[in-house]
Amino acid sequence: MSTYVIGDVHGCFKQFIGLLKKINYNKIKDRIILTGDLVNRGPESLAMLNFCMKDSNITTVLGNHDLYLMYLLSIHQGKGKLKKVVESKNSKKIFKWLLSKPLMIEIYNECSDNTFFITHAGIPEIWSPKKAQGLANEVSVLLKKNPSQVLKSMWGDHPKKWSDHLSGDKRQRIIINYLTRMRFLDKSSKLDLKNTSMKGSDGFRPWFNYVSKSHEKKKQYYIFGHWASLKGKTNDPYFIGLDTGCVWEGKLTAVRLEDLKKISI
Repeated sequence: MSTYVIGDVHGCFKQFIGLLKKINYNKIKDRIILTGDLVNRGPESLAMLNFCMKDSNITTVLGNHDLYLMYLLSIHQGKGKLKKVVESKNSKKIFKWLLSKPLMIEIYNECSDNTFFITHAGIPEIWSPKKAQGLANEVSVLLKKNPSQVLKSMWGDHPKKWSDHLSGDKRQRIIINYLTRMRFLDKSSKLDLKNTSMKGSDGFRPWFNYVSKSHEKKKQYYIFGHWASLKGKTNDPYFIGLDTGCVWEGKLTAVRLEDLKKISI
């Protein structure tokens, strides 16, 4: 039995199936966790969703593109690469399936004796993994309770910095932005959501450059997608970037949690 985490697929369904074959995926014994952004940009978002929904051993955290699809489904308005999904006969099932997925997964692997924190974009230094999980759960509960309200109010880049005093739409929005859109932060954990390159502007660095090194002693690993321009390179083995730009003619990458081996196609 193996657990694999796979980076952003973005509707590149053929590459996804090819990667499953390469890792010899056994749908009875193995488990697949996706880092989010299953859809959009690529050609086969609907096929990707239909395949995953039929396999109970495949799950995902939500990415920003998955949330965008949920918004389009909630207003019954298809656009671009997602038009086919919104207009499909099982669009309600797709929405329900996505609604059941979390923003963060924490998993302990007995074989490797490591703990893994899986999100789409990462976890800011100001939050412990425990706090991040609590805030992720908070948004998930609100999404299930009133999906239309949360999905309509999540848009925007403000506020740019977390405060425990935030409430309502602003609180929900920044939690979503940290977990699904974050790349660069300053030392106060202020977000720069405009820069998608590999280099930060003045005062801003990759979010994983700020996280305390205490996780090394605890054998804690952070796994994320979202940042294709990194090509999976973080220069720190405890931060595993899995978006290797499949939809941009790059590769689709998985990591096996038992031995941290990366496999790409």
